Amino acid sequence: MKQLTLDIRPDAPPTLDNFVAGTNAELVATLALLADPTGKDALPSPHLYLWGASGSGRSHLLRATAALATGQQRPMHLIAAAEIGDSLPETPAALLAIDDIDQLRADAQIALFNAFNRSRGNGQSLLLAGPCAPLELMLREDLRTRIGQGLIYEVQPLDDDSRAAILVALAERRGLRLADEVVDFLLRHGRRDLPSLLAVLDALDAASLERKRPVTLPLLREMMQQGLAI
Repeated sequence: MKQLTLDIRPDAPPTLDNFVAGTNAELVATLALLADPTGKDALPSPHLYLWGASGSGRSHLLRATAALATGQQRPMHLIAAAEIGDSLPETPAALLAIDDIDQLRADAQIALFNAFNRSRGNGQSLLLAGPCAPLELMLREDLRTRIGQGLIYEVQPLDDDSRAAILVALAERRGLRLADEVVDFLLRHGRRDLPSLLAVLDALDAASLERKRPVTLPLLREMMQQGLAI
């Protein structure tokens, strides 16, 4: 897995390279094309909607694609849905990325619908993200229809084998050896999203150095008794 060798610290700037793709490789490749001023023309639609549960990485993917577009000289606007009023930028050929579209107010929904209508003429691409499939969004019917006519991807969660492999690989990169029982315990009893798992790994790393002890289940249990949330 190429992604395991890359910098995926919780505080690392989001990029498509440091998103652990798992079964989302096609989505990541499509987003890279969407960010490219010319690559977008190879896609069947200039618009894409991605959805997934909280912690799935959809906001990471929006920010990463926006950053890639900027680096490739494509005009870009990254906007939170709650901040949109009755209009959206009309910058020609821009990538317009909007997160949490389930939070669009009535006037913002009209603004997004109008942006879809203008896109053929001004060359914009719309990259949208939300928590559920288009049909489940509590939005205007005409807007849901427009969203559903573009590319649609569900961000697939990592499976436990991938989570375990990531933890072990990152620990080894730090010179740590994670006992199998530690990994199993975290995946059975802890929060399973990657940022939470990496935060626990950071805490284990610091405790191991401070106490000059290997990372074992007894050490993890001691830290939990002292307030570590997993």
